[in-house]
Amino acid sequence: MDCCGLLTLQKEPVPLKSIEVELEVRDHVATVVSTLNYENKEDKPLEAVFVFPLPGDAAVCHFSAQIGQTQIVAEVKEKQKAREEYDDALSSGQQAFLLEESDESPDIFSLRVGSLPPAESASIRLEYVTELAVQADDGLRFCLPGVLNPRYQPQGSEGAGVQVTSVPASLVPYSLSFSARVSSPRPVSKVESNCSLDPLQYLNTDQTQATVKLAAGHKFDRDVELLIYYKDAHQPTAVVEAGQASAEPGSLMGDPVVMVSLYPEFPQSVMSSTASCGEFVFLVDRSGSMDCATNNTEQQETRISSAKDTLLLLLKSLPMGCYFNIYSFGSSYEHIFPKSVEYGEKTMEEALKKVEQMKADLGGTEILESLKHIYSQPCIPTQPRQLFVFTDGEVGNTKEVIDLVKKNSGSHRCFSFGIGEGASSALINGMAKEGGGHAQFITGTDRMQPKVMQSLRFALQPAVEDVSVTWDLPKGSTVTVLSPPITTIFQGKRSLIYAQLTGQSSEAAEGCVTVKYSLAGHPSENQLHFSLRPAEDTGLIVHRLAARTLICLLEMEAENNEEKEEVKKKVVQLSVQSGVSSSFTAFIAVNKDNNKEIQGPLLHRDIPMAGLMGFAATPCCLRANISSFSPADLDYYCAMDDSEADYEEVYGNPLEFKNTSCYREAGVEHYCAMDDSEADSDVDYGNLPEFEDECYYGALPDEEFPPAKKPPRDPLLQLVSLQKASGCWLLDPALAAALGKTNEEVEKSKPEKASSEVWATILALIWLHGFKMDAKDEWELLAAKAVSWLSAQKAPSVTECVEAGNKLLGCSVQKTALGL
Repeated sequence: MDCCGLLTLQKEPVPLKSIEVELEVRDHVATVVSTLNYENKEDKPLEAVFVFPLPGDAAVCHFSAQIGQTQIVAEVKEKQKAREEYDDALSSGQQAFLLEESDESPDIFSLRVGSLPPAESASIRLEYVTELAVQADDGLRFCLPGVLNPRYQPQGSEGAGVQVTSVPASLVPYSLSFSARVSSPRPVSKVESNCSLDPLQYLNTDQTQATVKLAAGHKFDRDVELLIYYKDAHQPTAVVEAGQASAEPGSLMGDPVVMVSLYPEFPQSVMSSTASCGEFVFLVDRSGSMDCATNNTEQQETRISSAKDTLLLLLKSLPMGCYFNIYSFGSSYEHIFPKSVEYGEKTMEEALKKVEQMKADLGGTEILESLKHIYSQPCIPTQPRQLFVFTDGEVGNTKEVIDLVKKNSGSHRCFSFGIGEGASSALINGMAKEGGGHAQFITGTDRMQPKVMQSLRFALQPAVEDVSVTWDLPKGSTVTVLSPPITTIFQGKRSLIYAQLTGQSSEAAEGCVTVKYSLAGHPSENQLHFSLRPAEDTGLIVHRLAARTLICLLEMEAENNEEKEEVKKKVVQLSVQSGVSSSFTAFIAVNKDNNKEIQGPLLHRDIPMAGLMGFAATPCCLRANISSFSPADLDYYCAMDDSEADYEEVYGNPLEFKNTSCYREAGVEHYCAMDDSEADSDVDYGNLPEFEDECYYGALPDEEFPPAKKPPRDPLLQLVSLQKASGCWLLDPALAAALGKTNEEVEKSKPEKASSEVWATILALIWLHGFKMDAKDEWELLAAKAVSWLSAQKAPSVTECVEAGNKLLGCSVQKTALGL
C-alpha cells in the first residue's frame, strides 16, 4: 500500500483531513458548528471511526453529511435501532453515518463514517449548543476539547470503556481552523485564550459585537479555551423564545420557553461575616497521570506538586474551630486522619508533613471507593461538610461517580477542580452541579491556587437555605419549570432556570420571577421583571438547552428507578421530539439515493486524537509516566526504525535507541519496582514480558535519566508555610530569610514595646501587600486570619510596627490597607 499523506499509528492513511469550527456566542450561550472533511485515498471502500470529546453539557442538535451534491440530514432514533440501521445499511452496500454519546461518559462521542468509496470525499456537519460557565473573575469560559486522554476503567466495572486512539500532539494528522463571533447587549471588553489568537475585531461602534480567530498552526497540545469578558457582567436577564411552528402546541418544542439568568447580590453586612465553622474534606488524585506537567511551559511543574502547594494555602487559610481531613486516591485510597479532626496548630502541622510526602504513586484513577468512604462518615453537628476534589479527570465510570455525589447532595457541598488538558468536563462539572458547589478548570499556564482559593471563599460564604422560586404571569398563562430546583446560591454565581410557558398572552405583557431565600438567618429576595415578547433570531437555542436539561434530569432518574424502561421511553421520546442527543439515542443518516452498491469488504480506520498522557516532554516524565502508554502507543515506536523515530521533535532528543523494537520494555522499570499488589496502573500494558528478580532495563539505561532538579520554592509559599494555624508568624531566622533579610536586621528593627509575634505578623502582612499584590487572591484569606489574630491581641504598638516594617522592607503600605 502506498504510505504517503496522513497516517495512523499503524501506518494506515487517515481519512479525516481537516476540522473547521465556527462558534457563535450570544451573551452566555454558545452555538458550535463543526465541519469534518473526509477523503478516502485508498483503493478500497472504508469505514472511519473517530472518538472525540465535547463539553459535558453540550446539546448536540444537528448532524448531516454532504457527499458530492447530496446532503443527508440525520434523524435521532433509539440507540440500538440506530446501530442496527447503520449495520444493515453497510451490509447492503449503502453509505451510512452514525453519531452516538458514550454510555459511560456524556462528554465523549463516536462518529462512524461508513462505506466511503475510493477517491470519494464527505463533509460531516455537527452542531451543538452549550451554556458558558462563569469563572471566578467573571469571565465566561468556552472550551473546545482538543485533547482526549484514555479514561481509566476501574477493575470489575461493567462495560468495555471508551476505546481511544491517541498520538502525540505533534503527530495529529489533520488541521483545525476556529473562528468565533461574540454578541451581547453589553459591550465585549476583551477575549482571552490559552492559544494564539488573531486580534479581536469589533463589528460596531458600541463594541457589542466582535469576531476573533485562532492563529494558524494550532499544535493540538491543548484544549482551545476562550474567556469572554463583558462590561457589567452581573446583570440578570430573561430570554423568551417562541415555539417551533411545526411542533404540537402544549409540547416542549411547541410552546414558548424562557431562560432566566440570575446573579444574586448578598448584603455586604452578611458577606463580611464569613463562616468560621465547617468540615473541610480535601480529596486529591494521586494516580500516575498526576506526575505529568501541569502545562507546556519550561517550568515543568507537575500536577501533584501544584496540588501540594494548593493544599498548603488551603490549610493555612482555614478558620480556627473548623474540622478537616485529607484523602488521596488512585487504585486504592488513603486518609491522613481516621476521621475529620479539629483544626489547630498540632493537626495542621501533622497534615502538612503528610502532604509534603505525597507522590503520584497510587496507580489508576478509582475515585468511587474513596467517595463512598467519605460519605459513610457521620456528619459533625453544626459543621457543614464541604468537599474539595482535585483530579485530572480521566475516569471511565463518570455517571456512577456523579450519581453518588447526587445521592449525598443533602449532606455536603462539592467543589471540583479539573487539572490539565483533557480533564473530563462531564465529571468536573457534574460533581459540582450535583453537589451544589462550583467547578474550576486549571489548564495551560493557569495557576491552580487562585482558582481554588476562590472556591474556598464560596465555601466560607454563609449557607443559603429555604430557596423558593415563584412566578407571576398574566391571567391565562401557566409555567412549567424544567430545571432542577435551586438548592445553592453563591454571591456572584449565576443560577439558570428554564421554564415552559403555556397559554395565551399579549406580546406587551410582562412576567416576573422572584427568588426568596434565607441567608445567615436574614430573609432575602431577588426579583426580575421580563417581557413575554419572544426574542428574535435565537432559532431554537433556548428550547434545545431546556430539552438537554430535562434529558439529563431524566437520565439521572433512570439510573435509580425501578421503572427504568418507562423513564428511558420518556427520554427517547423527548430526544426524538427535540432533536437533541441523549445516552439512549443516536443520530443516524443513510444515503438512500446512492444507486451504486458499494462492494466490500470495508477497511476499518480509527482516527487518532491528540493525547497528552504518556507523550511527555522530558525523559524523566516519560519513565515516570510509562503507565499511561497504551499498547498501541508502544507498538507504534516498536514498529519504527531509527530513521523514522523523530524523537527530537517529540521528546527533545532524550535518548538514542540502538534497537527501537524493544521500546515496549520501557514499561519494565515501572514493573520491577512494584510488587504484585501495586501493579495496577492507569492503563493496561498489553502483554509485557515476564521478568525474574533481576531487573532488565532494555533500551532505557539509568544513566539516560538524570534526576529531576527540584525547583526553588516560591517566596510566597515559603512565607505562607511559616504561618501558624492561629494566623500569627513567629520571629525567627526562617521568617527573616523569607523576607529577604538577616535575622539580626529583623530583630534590631523591632519597636521596643512590640511583642515578637506581633512584629513578625505585621512584617509578613507588609511583605504580602508590598510585593505580592498580584497574587492577592491566594493569600487574602490567610491575611484576614492574621489581622483577626492581631485585633485579638489588642497590641498597643501596631502603628510603630507598621512604620518600622515599611522602613525595613522598603515599602509604603498604609495601616488601613492592611486592614488594621
